[in-house]
Amino acid sequence: MTTADDLAAAARSWLDDDPDESDRTELRAVLDALPASAADLADRFAGPLRFGTAGLRGPLRAGPNGMNVAVVRTAAAGLVRWLDARGVAGPVVIGYDARHRSHAFAQLTARVVTGAGRRALLLPRPLPTPVLAHAVRALDAAAGVMVTASHNPPQDNGYKVYLGAAAGGPGGAGAQLVPPADAEIEAIIRETGPANRIPLGEPGEMLGEEIVQSYLDGAAAVVAPGAPRDIVVAYTPMHGVGARVFTEAMAAAGSPPPLIVAAQAEPDPEFPTVAFPNPEEPGAMDRVIALARERGADLAIANDPDADRCAVAVADAGAPGGWRALRGDEIGVLLADHLMRRGARGRYATTVVSSSLLEKLCAARDVPYGETLTGFKWIVRAGAPGVPGRSSGPDAPLVYGYEEALGYCVAPEHVRDKDGISAALLVCELAAGLKAEGRSVLDRLDELAAEFGVHATDQVSVRVADTSEITAMMRAIRTRPPTSLLGEPVTSVDDLLPETDALVLRTRSARVVVRPSGTEPKLKAYLEVVAPATDGDVPTARERSASALVALRAETRAALGR
Repeated sequence: MTTADDLAAAARSWLDDDPDESDRTELRAVLDALPASAADLADRFAGPLRFGTAGLRGPLRAGPNGMNVAVVRTAAAGLVRWLDARGVAGPVVIGYDARHRSHAFAQLTARVVTGAGRRALLLPRPLPTPVLAHAVRALDAAAGVMVTASHNPPQDNGYKVYLGAAAGGPGGAGAQLVPPADAEIEAIIRETGPANRIPLGEPGEMLGEEIVQSYLDGAAAVVAPGAPRDIVVAYTPMHGVGARVFTEAMAAAGSPPPLIVAAQAEPDPEFPTVAFPNPEEPGAMDRVIALARERGADLAIANDPDADRCAVAVADAGAPGGWRALRGDEIGVLLADHLMRRGARGRYATTVVSSSLLEKLCAARDVPYGETLTGFKWIVRAGAPGVPGRSSGPDAPLVYGYEEALGYCVAPEHVRDKDGISAALLVCELAAGLKAEGRSVLDRLDELAAEFGVHATDQVSVRVADTSEITAMMRAIRTRPPTSLLGEPVTSVDDLLPETDALVLRTRSARVVVRPSGTEPKLKAYLEVVAPATDGDVPTARERSASALVALRAETRAALGR
């Protein structure tokens, strides 16, 4: 058991090796405040940050369990030494968003890379994560690093690592790293030694705007030539870095410029107008929906702060305020159906926590399907040998992938990751085409429901202060899973360990997937209810599924003890 004296000793040892004066000052203040600061100190030294679903991510603070100069310096050194050990040549391309310390961490990464004798290429300004993911492939880089915490709260930052073709292989070129690479890099980080002894080189090379234009050209190409462009879009970057790139992408695609929420248009690392800068969170899209309502827009679109996610709201007379945000599963299936209608052939993929509707759509349209673990690092590798999950249909390259958390990969050869900008362009194409026919995306959803039944999805999310609570909840539901849900017997309980920490429960008409979040201190339960549209009666099926979801939420919380 770690004692207070052990923690204090560990903190003093960290201080001796920490190369940053501001971080050292912060940690000294925590030590000086003992014993009142014991809990804070214990959390900072609970262990090193680990590569989760989307790379390293954590609070900006001194100590191994935070994002700071020492952690970034050793992470960069570990990555470069791993590339060296594998004989992977080429530069490392580095991007960053507008969060606190993002630019500084990117510059530090570049100096570690050049200090190891390798070229470092810095993106020219704060830019969306998809631009970095594109740059890895476009520049034939050995690897890429994106400094971002995506949609996390203002006090967080993070570090996403992408691999080039030589290290990632054909399916992983330009994708985020997966096991065993993450564990191998972590092992090298642990062996790297004191952060203040890692050599630093020159600042690296600043890329020009040409790489941004290369991204824009590919993003605009997702829109079919001759497709309708008559669409009015209200848009928010949610205080992130998406506004300029999205506006330029709309222009490149030949679409009208979006209406932008003025209060959220410029990057602001404090995210002052939203409780959490995540478009999934209640209230996060209130301002863009208000703008859409006021200006008579056809769509309200939000990117998260690093613009790799895309949220969409539409006018709906039956919703409070006359507008509602579409669920990620609804957008995901709409885009899949749209691409299939356009004749895009290849594998369509999603994750174990997303709606089961995509698999049914693929079977009906006779296209290959893939299902993977959560995270785009897996989705973009769907169907490849050795990738956890399952697939159907003949071997085929990925043409589209989505996850229910508002992530969509609509052009895998352009960006092998989720891309909120190109996805938004495809949503606009879909909506503009339907508008030209006098219909809406809600009409298309009803058509799909009439064919396949209503697939209603929702989430139960339990945020915790102490991550040990998540471990306890997972242990409890594994030990005592419910035997019935919605009055139906649970027909299967699938434990996905050791591949991933998740439990899947199924009944005849419902499914619940319980897993810890890979990016935040949350336990999540993903709910799905399927209600057939008998005789094409979609409204009645929607009513039944909505009532069933309310009951399923309550039963799931009870099963989790919450």
